[in-house]
Formats: sequence, structure tokens, C-alpha cells
Amino acid sequence: MKRWVVIALVLALVAGAGYAWMRLVPPTASPATADPQQARRAEAFLDLLDQGRYDEALAMGQPALREALAGGKLREVWETLPKQLGERRTRSPVRGETVGGRPVLTSTLQFALVALDARVVVEPDGQVSGFRLVPAQQAVAAPPEPVATDRYAETALTIDSAGIGLPATLTLPTGTGPWPAAVLVHGSGPHDRDETIGPNKPFRDLAHGLAEHGIAVLRYDKRTQAAPQTLAGNDFTVDQEVVDDALAAVAALRARPGIDPDRVFVVGHSLGAMLAPRIGERDPRIAGLVLLAAPAMRLEDTVVRQSRYLAGLAGTSGADAQAALAELERQRDTVKQLADRPAGDAPLMLGLPRSYWLDLNAYDPVATARRIRQPLLVLQGAADYQVTPVDDFVLWRNAFDGDARARLVEYPRLNHLFMPAGDPPGPADYAKPGRVEDEVIADIARWIVAAPSGSP
Repeated sequence: MKRWVVIALVLALVAGAGYAWMRLVPPTASPATADPQQARRAEAFLDLLDQGRYDEALAMGQPALREALAGGKLREVWETLPKQLGERRTRSPVRGETVGGRPVLTSTLQFALVALDARVVVEPDGQVSGFRLVPAQQAVAAPPEPVATDRYAETALTIDSAGIGLPATLTLPTGTGPWPAAVLVHGSGPHDRDETIGPNKPFRDLAHGLAEHGIAVLRYDKRTQAAPQTLAGNDFTVDQEVVDDALAAVAALRARPGIDPDRVFVVGHSLGAMLAPRIGERDPRIAGLVLLAAPAMRLEDTVVRQSRYLAGLAGTSGADAQAALAELERQRDTVKQLADRPAGDAPLMLGLPRSYWLDLNAYDPVATARRIRQPLLVLQGAADYQVTPVDDFVLWRNAFDGDARARLVEYPRLNHLFMPAGDPPGPADYAKPGRVEDEVIADIARWIVAAPSGSP
């Protein structure tokens, strides 16, 4: 859930403004020729923001833009970005693009944790009529170089999920097998196969570490990374974002030489962990489920709780920030009542479509996990501020206390990535190079190796 919640406070600060917001899957941009004069105006607008001259930046806008971002909102948004996302390292020159048939000028802002695209709409008269911040639309990165050691080797694959090709890497232990195997399922937001965030690559760590313990691992670029155009601007659910592709990966892994088809496991992280019970229910042949930092609370409640934590951490406690958080709470309440409300009567949290929230409203991960038959390994970092021991892990403990089918483990001082956390834990932790703790990898490996063969 990292990329959603790291930007959740910024989303809250601009919710309702109508001109600046962040979305999980922003409208896809196509390259276009930039008008030189409009490009200069967009650069000037961003220059003024960087110089802290917010009133002058607002003066460049049309009346609706000035009204929407007045009262310190523009300052709050711009100055909150580095507090939440780490220091900004670069700002690219603006480039011409077309979004929804409309020309925009886009500059990519590279922060320590994520990159954002600042999209500026400049009218022919030079006035700024639109300003949006969205997760950067980046070309899919070149696949990592295959790794070969005396313990394992890697092969590049493509997973076919309903006609969508997802680039993937299979890490296979050295030897003849057949090997037990795991499919890694990402958290929310656009992720590559390594689940890269800042300098950290937790899925690469898991793949290499588990392979050293004799377990094959398949990891793939998430659909929101590899093919965002298939979701952008459309109604979709968590099935399209996560579940369908995970099931396709499981099927592809079972068919590979050297894999024991009756011992294929799913290892989900964050949103992927929350949805692991649904994945297991859809494919009862899956041998077992590993849940890393698994949310048990509803997503809309989690977003509000995390945003309040981040606001306190960043010191954004002014009237504008409190009003923005109150707006986020209003959106949370709208999501809870969505089935009883007409479509399109209010902005929805995180810019996600109505179909997405209705799907999640009908899903209870803990109840689903109790209903299925697969064994469960539920792991939690004690210093995780995103999915917490006191809000989420306790619900898993209460549900499976005394159940021989489940094992639950909590690790002191580890964060959401199962790496050492700061004091206090915060987004800055993800900008520090680290790796998944060996103890976590060893616990997963021992559990998989000990799991019985065959369908549950």
C-alpha cells in the first residue's frame, strides 16, 4: 500500500480543488508538440512554486484556479511534497503531452521515494487553467539482468493475463527439482517486479533469498506498471488490478519445468496480502498463503489513519491541513455509504472508480481467510505505521488464535518493507538502502518447505 498512503496527505490537501489531485491510475498521456510560448509559461509557473512565490504563481491562473488553490492551499501542497516523499532530486524541463484530447505541459518531479508528473494546462492567452499532480507516467524499465549463482539462476518470462503481457522473472534453484514455488503479489500502486521503492527492492530480496533455500520464485511487473492504459479512465476492481494477474502467474508457474505443481504458494505484500485470501479462494489448488503486512481494516479507514499519522510526522497541523483531513474523512464516509448513493455525486477517495470501492466494500479479508482451507503464514513488522500491529495484526491474531492452520509472527523494529525502521517510523525510512531481514526470509522458507504437498 506504500504509494497510495505516502501521497495520501497530499491528496487530501487538494481534494475538492478540482484542479490538482493524485490518482492511482492517472489518465494516460501521449507525446505532443509543445507550443513554445505556453511551455515558457508553464516553466515560469513551476519556477515560482520552487521559489516560494505562491501568490505570483496564483496570479498566473484563471479565476477558478486561483479560487480553488487560494488560502495557502498551493503552499501547503508544494511544501508538503518533500516532507512526505523525501527530498526532491530533479525537475525535468516541461514537455508537450495530450491527456484526454487536451494539450498539457508536463514536468517530472523526482523525489527520493517516487516520481510525480506536474501537469500544467496553459491557455492560448497565457493563463494557467489547470494544475495536477499524478504518479509519473514512466516507460517500463528495462528488465533486470538475469542473475546466476551456484545456488540459483534467473530466466526472463512474459505472463499472459487475458491478453496482457506482464514481463516477469523466474528465479529457479540450481538442481533438478521439482521445487516448491511462490508467486509474489505486490502492494497497491504501480510496481515493477522487484516492488522497487526508493533504493529498496523487497521482492528481489525475497526471490533471491527464497531461492537460496530451495524455493522457486516468480515475480512480475504489475499491470499498473506494465500496462496502465488498460485501467486508466476505466471502471475497474481489485480483480483487474491484482487478482486476475496473480492467478495467471500461478497457472504459468505450475506449467514450468522443475516446478512441483501441487506446491505453488502465493506470497502477498500489503494490498497483495489483503487479497491473498481471495486469490486462494479463486484457486483452491494453491498450496498455501503467506501474508506480509496484511491489512485487516477497510482501506478507506486505513487511508485516513495513515494520513493523520503522516500529517503529525510532517508537522502539517495548520487549519488548511486539518480542513483537508476533514475532507478526506468525508470521502471515507462517502465510500462507506457508496451502495446507497447515486453515481458521481461526490469525489471518491484516491481518485479510484466507484466499481473499485464497491468491490472492496463487499470483501472481508479475515472472514475470507477463515472460510478457505489453505494454511496461512501471517507476518507483521512491529514498527509498521502503514499496516499496524494494533489496528490490523491484532485482528488476524484474534481470528486465528489457536488455529493450527495459521502461524502468526511479529518482528520487532521492522517496518512495512520488513526492513529496519526509523524512530519514529516514516516515509524517510524507504529512502534508505536496506534489504528484507534474513530472519523473515528464513521463516517463510521453513514454512513453505514444511507445508504438506497436494491441495489443502
